[in-house]
Amino acid sequence: MIAPNGQLRVFVATRPMDFRKGMDGLALAVQELLGLDPFCGAAFVFRSKRADRIKVLVWDRTGLVLVHKRLEGGTFVWPQVRDGVMKLSPAQFSALFEGLDWRMVRPEAERRPQVAG
Repeated sequence: MIAPNGQLRVFVATRPMDFRKGMDGLALAVQELLGLDPFCGAAFVFRSKRADRIKVLVWDRTGLVLVHKRLEGGTFVWPQVRDGVMKLSPAQFSALFEGLDWRMVRPEAERRPQVAG
């Protein structure tokens, strides 16, 4: 299982992916489409065309892990479809994985109170 701790980097492909792809095909997509290293320990999130399924690819230092989740009776909240990649905080990733609106979760750096100085 992928445990989203404060150090996990999460990258989200903003375009839908062909869900027939397995680990090797998604690792190649990370390299070619996103321009990132699939073996860096970050989690890479891909969505299906209907947005009711996601695949998460992560290197855990011993091998590639692929998690496939399908929501029953709903869709994942997704950014506007366009080319590219976006980054989520571990808390936002947890909300996305649970099928919640991850846009309502603010990264920890944004929640810290400002010190008057």
